[in-house]
Amino acid sequence: MLRADAPVVLLQHGGLDNLSGKTGLAMLRYRSGPIVAVIDPAHAGADLAALTGIPRPVPVVADMAAALAHGPAVAVVGLAPSGGRLPEEMRADVRLALEAGLSLASGLHSRLAEDPEFAAIPRAAGQWIWDLRQEPPGLEVAAARAAALPCRRLLAVGSDMAVGKMSTCLELAAAARRRGLDARFVGTGQAGILISGQGVALDAVRVDYAAGAVEAAVLQAGAGAGPEALVLVEGQGSLAHPGSTATLPLMRGSQPTDLLLVHRAGQGHVRTRPGAVPVAIPPLPELISACEALAALGRPDGLRPRVRALALNTALLEAAEAGAVAARLADATGLPVVDPVRQGGDALLDAVLAATPSATPGGGPAPSTLKSD
Repeated sequence: MLRADAPVVLLQHGGLDNLSGKTGLAMLRYRSGPIVAVIDPAHAGADLAALTGIPRPVPVVADMAAALAHGPAVAVVGLAPSGGRLPEEMRADVRLALEAGLSLASGLHSRLAEDPEFAAIPRAAGQWIWDLRQEPPGLEVAAARAAALPCRRLLAVGSDMAVGKMSTCLELAAAARRRGLDARFVGTGQAGILISGQGVALDAVRVDYAAGAVEAAVLQAGAGAGPEALVLVEGQGSLAHPGSTATLPLMRGSQPTDLLLVHRAGQGHVRTRPGAVPVAIPPLPELISACEALAALGRPDGLRPRVRALALNTALLEAAEAGAVAARLADATGLPVVDPVRQGGDALLDAVLAATPSATPGGGPAPSTLKSD
């Protein structure tokens, strides 16, 4: 629905300098189409590159009235707040956007098309509201159909939520395409869908159909793909997070041939609600073994997908410290360790392409050879 060439304004109220704005920050880093303005009253007039580290010359303005001067056609909600509700401080700018004839894209749980205030605003011809966080129609229970695809299917799994699984897949896709390879991205969250224009909002799907929804999206992305093609499936959540249920249906639905583990350097506990009892991230070799064992179950092809590399988010570290942490984790896991945003996706792509999907006799899990941490 969101055309690649549509000029976009991001509604980023209070989210330019923290994880609540990860949807808009991802679009700033990876959307190939035009982004003409960013709305964040707290940072109006700031230099976007200096504030975010994203080298994109986009003006930061205080409100929608100022943004309209830059000629946007679509307003995109760039926040992913806890609970997924529209922040009240954003409401006036959404209303003005619709009154000015802009279309609206939102990945919030709040259905903006059904909001009485917004629904009452007359729409111009071709103007739309896209609430992308909806369950697709016609879903079926998964049946391991993706295993029959001839292409490689790589699933990003994480040590926690919001550690960079989407960024890792997009960097890998870019590296593959630079080499002339057939690389296809399956978005499973709001930012990935907005950037790529396809996928499934997994957290909007009932649990019985979650694996089936992933399966349908992977089958669609993999249609016509040959053995050399690479389908990159954006991960969600984490097996280590007590509030996450997403990793298992992603494994079941995508039937991955390969895995990548994504981890934030220095993070020892998953991020939960304030005041919750801390939950430790297990040693990464243990988490890798668990991911490989689970991905080997529920599949007809006898493969045991292996974690091919560790994508390390070092955004909070200086370069020298990042290198030292990467070296330590490489020794602990026996895997290549690369920050795909800082260093690009080529080394991770090399690790995937150099490996052969691992078969396990009888389809059962093979013993792990990882070092203990």
